[in-house]
Amino acid sequence: MSSPITVITKPPEIPKRKVGKLARHEALWGYIFILPVVLGLGLFYMAPSAASLFLSFTSWDGLTSPQFVGIDNFTNLMKDDKFTGSLLNTMMYTVGTVPLSVAIATVLAVLLNQKIRGMVFYRTLYFIPVITMPIAVGMVWKWLYNSEFGLINNVLGVLNLPQPNWLFDEKFALFSIVLVSVWSSIGYNAVILLSGLQGISSSYYEAASLDGAGTMYKFFRITLPLLTPSLFFVLVMSFINSFQVFDLIFIMMDQQTTMLESTRTVVYSIWEDGFKYFNMGYASAQAFILFVVILVITMVQMYIQKRWVHYQ
Repeated sequence: MSSPITVITKPPEIPKRKVGKLARHEALWGYIFILPVVLGLGLFYMAPSAASLFLSFTSWDGLTSPQFVGIDNFTNLMKDDKFTGSLLNTMMYTVGTVPLSVAIATVLAVLLNQKIRGMVFYRTLYFIPVITMPIAVGMVWKWLYNSEFGLINNVLGVLNLPQPNWLFDEKFALFSIVLVSVWSSIGYNAVILLSGLQGISSSYYEAASLDGAGTMYKFFRITLPLLTPSLFFVLVMSFINSFQVFDLIFIMMDQQTTMLESTRTVVYSIWEDGFKYFNMGYASAQAFILFVVILVITMVQMYIQKRWVHYQ
């Protein structure tokens, strides 16, 4: 008995002209969908950045025509103790905020990844500071730090401990703002790290358990190495956000008194020179230097991530 003959038919060929028309049609719709993002990026980011770069070489009060001054703004910045001090304060704030926030967020993400009752409630609770307006966060913590009526000093008084003037003492002001920043940022970092934890296959932990590995061994040899892509993203974003801190400084420091030099940051200095003293050219030069600093730090992070970030 002869075996049945299988007839293989080729799919109908699409004419090249029709393929080209289809490709152009899809490309057109692709451009239409990305057009709002491109317009928003150009109008609200690229154009203001280009204008700021131009203004950094001018002297402008915001009302009259800009006067070109060359690199005078940049040379003056190098001799400006207020700017160099604000840059140093910003770096100290970043060094104090980023490691502490990422470390606490990592531990918190591991805890929130456990399967216990009410976990959704706990995740929501820790994320509330992220969705709270910075103005509200600053005002609440400003009252908590109040030297006379604040809850923190009242508790310290009950315990017979020193009650510092948190926001008006050079030794404690920047540290106080760092604590608030850490408190308000760990929720966002924890959510990002939690998503990274949930992407780790349970087979790694099962194999480690069969070999008799303990909890700490699993954390340092499995969890942390496989979590490094998420940690890298959190670190990059935390550094960028820390160098641009302004709202907490503006709200928590009393604007009716002299700004403490220990809490003056670069962005606050930009706001003060640009919108308080109407020296827009000088403020734009500070913004450009801040952009270069953030760019360099981000490029360094991108370079060294090849040595410690492990992608599955």
